[in-house]
Amino acid sequence: QVQPVESGGGSVQAGGSLRLSCAASRRSSNAYAMGWFRQAPGKEREFVAAIRWSDSSTYYADSVKDRFTIARENAITVYLQMNNLTPEDTAVYYCNADLDLVAGTWYDFGSWGQGTQVTVSS
Repeated sequence: QVQPVESGGGSVQAGGSLRLSCAASRRSSNAYAMGWFRQAPGKEREFVAAIRWSDSSTYYADSVKDRFTIARENAITVYLQMNNLTPEDTAVYYCNADLDLVAGTWYDFGSWGQGTQVTVSS
């Protein structure tokens, strides 16, 4: 599988904004959603946001709801607009074009991108 390509990370102060972009070369015909996870140092990778392929319905982790927005740029590219960032948002953000939601838990079936670093200073 070809990895999606993430871009747009960087360093900002608390309260600032960043926009991440993810381009998937293609999608699986059975894929349910495309979205973002993140992993902070010493922590497990966690779900951030996803957008359903069929109708662009969106899903968010409680920790980012009302601050982050996921949307589609074109058929195979999505972006994550992150506003009002806090130091707790510091992590490497990963994109995946083949996610599934089963009983409230997100599972990945596609390849992960290389990730993009987001650093928020207080």
